[in-house]
Amino acid sequence: MHSAFSTLDWMVFGSYFLVLALTGVLFSRIKVSNARDYFVGGNSVPAFAAAMSVLATSQSAATFLGGPEYSYGKDLTFLGFYASAFIAVWFVARVLIPRFYAIGAVTVYELLEKRYGSSAKKQAGVMFLVGRLFASGARLYIGALAISMILFLDVSAPHVALSIGVLMLGALMYAYFGGVKSIIFSDIIQAVTYIGAGIAVLVYLYVSLNTDFATVVSTLQAEGKLRLIDTSLTGGFSIWALLGGWLLLNIAAYGLDQDMTQRALTCKNTKEAQRSLMMSIYMTIPVALLFLCIGLLLYLFYKHPELSGVQGSVVQQFDGEKITVFMYYILHQMPEGMRGLVTVGAVAAALSSSNSVLGAMASVAVEDLYRPWRQKQGITDEAHFIKAGRAAVILFAIALSFMAMLSYYWQHATDLPLLSFALGVMAFAYTGLLGVYGAAIFTYRGNARTVLWALIGGFVTVLLLQPYVLGGLLGIKLGFAWQIVVGTVVAFGVMMVGKSEEAGLRVKD
Repeated sequence: MHSAFSTLDWMVFGSYFLVLALTGVLFSRIKVSNARDYFVGGNSVPAFAAAMSVLATSQSAATFLGGPEYSYGKDLTFLGFYASAFIAVWFVARVLIPRFYAIGAVTVYELLEKRYGSSAKKQAGVMFLVGRLFASGARLYIGALAISMILFLDVSAPHVALSIGVLMLGALMYAYFGGVKSIIFSDIIQAVTYIGAGIAVLVYLYVSLNTDFATVVSTLQAEGKLRLIDTSLTGGFSIWALLGGWLLLNIAAYGLDQDMTQRALTCKNTKEAQRSLMMSIYMTIPVALLFLCIGLLLYLFYKHPELSGVQGSVVQQFDGEKITVFMYYILHQMPEGMRGLVTVGAVAAALSSSNSVLGAMASVAVEDLYRPWRQKQGITDEAHFIKAGRAAVILFAIALSFMAMLSYYWQHATDLPLLSFALGVMAFAYTGLLGVYGAAIFTYRGNARTVLWALIGGFVTVLLLQPYVLGGLLGIKLGFAWQIVVGTVVAFGVMMVGKSEEAGLRVKD
């Protein structure tokens, strides 16, 4: 294993953080006159910038390291997830985005207020905040764990906590002062950084293999590593799962999760927002392929020593933690300079998701929960709500950091799968939101009372189907994609029980 960072690695790492500091100061000067400026950029963000931000928000350190792991162990069928995402994005752009812009939404949950009343908006907002706290806190922990391994060659609590602090400080540099505009422009920097790091690794890996391109392709083809489509009934990314649960999950992620959809709401009109979403998926698919190709080259590097000259088995363990093959490569074979660059790439991927979630959680907390309460008390000063937004950003930075450290201690103290739960909990929440929005858009059924029960029903259904809850006790082995389908059907069914009440907007019209 390599020693700690070399001087060259630290120079690369330091240069990156110097760029972060300089751009953080620059973006902090973005003028913010009201809460709408802070949360949706005054609807003045160019479509391309919003698209890059959506791309960056969809990535994290987990995907940066996890994409290569999938293709290393399996094949390219994970690309089907992004084909499913393409269909989902098209649906969101055509069906949901026009409705959000028709009501001048700052958060996606305002649509439920028009259909079912203010309580529905608050309930969906709380569901989002709770789910995001768990899911994004766990993602933050994974990112910090990777950075601690590379920087300090251990995963001790102080070093993991320091890594969490570095990521949160970097996120706050952008999210606190300039709001979503600052976040979006910083996301462009992060996206360019981690994509650039990925390309550099791909080129370096290819050059380090003593063979030509034709041999690379023929070897991968002969060993089934280039398979794109899974037609089985039980495959995790089979074509049936992609058109079922994964399609629903992507619709929720791009259209019902404020963390992603907030970027589209910053554009000047519906057409620009639709363009931004479609551009984002056009860019996301090649990026996903990039990291899958890294996994394929790692497969050749370690499984075919005659091509790489590297002998010995790959043990994907580090201080008791299971690590991805990409992390193993970083720790054992990555040369000086490249190691610093890849670390910067992992930091960029983690930052792009961390600063985005701070802005999204703050917008929901202030616009959907805090503003209605304060307006009832006669407070309408926009300066007050800008201050509230900034206070919320700090509050959620602390809460996410706490959740990340909780994940660390829980992971080391017990075998109970808190991390698996935390990472999946937002998807649990998606089922309720899908059922509620499905009823709101396509039917006249449901009311304020059934919204809460539908949100709870969808969440609990997926939770009970987990192998560590009733799913394991009852011997139910249902793939996660189909769990989402079942949870969505339950939530939609609950909405169908409720009779429609008068509402300010008939969304179906």
